[in-house]
Amino acid sequence: MLKEKSSAAIVAVSDIERAKKFYRDTLGLDLEEEFEGHVLTFRTGQTHLVVYRSEMAGTNKANAVVWGVGDDIETIVADLKAKGVVFEHYGDMPGARLVGDIHVGDGIKTVWFKDPDGNLLHLNSM
Repeated sequence: MLKEKSSAAIVAVSDIERAKKFYRDTLGLDLEEEFEGHVLTFRTGQTHLVVYRSEMAGTNKANAVVWGVGDDIETIVADLKAKGVVFEHYGDMPGARLVGDIHVGDGIKTVWFKDPDGNLLHLNSM
């Protein structure tokens, strides 16, 4: 039923202008549409990321969005760090060790960081 349909990630934010600057300028996503100052749609690869204003922004404690960035992970992490992104460090991950800001283990590299509302964003080398 849905396997042939497109999907998009969706993230709640409290301040749409602040979110626009973060997702467009810091993460480098292309802003495709803006709806009445309350909803933004960004192009990310072959999909979309929808950002909308909500009083529930930042209440999700799990991953909100994940990007598979392949072998570019080190370069992307360095670029984001240069733009002021602070990465999360999880010392209690079984089978993984922290190398700089990147968790490495079982043939995969991963990082986590938060947007200005505390939404957890995730990059991995898959």
